Amino acid sequence: MTYLDANATTPPDPEVVEAMLPFLTQHFGNASSSHSSGRRARRALEKARGQVAGLIQAQPEEIIFTSGATESIASVVFFAQQEWPERPLLIISTVEHAAVVEGAARWEQRGGRVKRVPVDAHGFVQLEALKAALEPGKTALVSMIWANNETGVVSPMAEIVELAHEAGALVHADAVQMAGKLPLDVTAVPVDYLSLSGHKMHAPKGVGALFVSRRVPFRPLLIGGGQESGRRSGTENIPGIVAMGKAAELASTHDMLAQRELRDEFEQRLLAGWPGALVHGVAAPRLPNTTSICLPGVDSAGMLILLDQRGIECSGGSACHTASLHPSHVLEAMGYDAAHASSTLRFSLSRMNSRAEVLAAADEILHTAKHLREQMSVLA
Repeated sequence: MTYLDANATTPPDPEVVEAMLPFLTQHFGNASSSHSSGRRARRALEKARGQVAGLIQAQPEEIIFTSGATESIASVVFFAQQEWPERPLLIISTVEHAAVVEGAARWEQRGGRVKRVPVDAHGFVQLEALKAALEPGKTALVSMIWANNETGVVSPMAEIVELAHEAGALVHADAVQMAGKLPLDVTAVPVDYLSLSGHKMHAPKGVGALFVSRRVPFRPLLIGGGQESGRRSGTENIPGIVAMGKAAELASTHDMLAQRELRDEFEQRLLAGWPGALVHGVAAPRLPNTTSICLPGVDSAGMLILLDQRGIECSGGSACHTASLHPSHVLEAMGYDAAHASSTLRFSLSRMNSRAEVLAAADEILHTAKHLREQMSVLA
């Protein structure tokens, strides 16, 4: 099986599994306990906190462990609306992940206002539109995706932060897809809140992190035993947290240039073999691992089935909406219609993919697309 769906989830790195295993089998203590087992768990927890902080150039005390990025995002959005009722405005982009889209819908249900900033044809956030949307003294939060999960387009986060702060608004960055793929530095790009997910960076599912800058306030979504220094209650998932810490450590050593070169070679093979093929966001800054490509005349739903049967796993867009019959809201925001979206596939590499398998997959994708087109012609 050739797995090309890393933006949906990544295979756990063997070193990550090795690091977490003792905390599943031997070192099972509760980090809140005072005995030796508890202290061992606490030390492992704090080591992981430092490893995750190092990935984004934060301070360890600015990292809160959560169950995943969805919880991290919900925590920030819920807090912002509760904390500043006199600032009823939330600003997002039109290409956000479902966690932010649904959070914005709930913001409106609770009486707040939401403005959705458009992107251009390349999926790049329109900064002039953001500037016009900001209402000084009325905007509580600007929440934007740093790197898009479908197209890989990287948002101009430094400029977004500058504009938002000038208007007195705080900024949350969904950095789920950035971690381990491009450098993250919260001192150079001073976001106020930032969400991460373990399973998008070769750790297991069920663990994530929230960065909360020391400059800004925060109150927890989950209350109870007061874990995470009172910022996220619930007994800590020590095996998952240890795994995420190790994954963060390994991510800093990954050769991103080599992955970009392989992605580009993969794209060129598809473009050369399919007249009219179009890579989305190609003129914008992109993640080095992501290809969203339209193959005109080919049904992506049929392609996904055939490719799966032939040992290639990919997606049509966001894995969160795989079962949806609606066209991609990301491609729609970029100006593409449903027919275009229905011929689009997303391929996302990880550091565990070899050059040989990726290029062999490109040849198989073209072969499968031609086979499917011929079948459709016969049926027509």
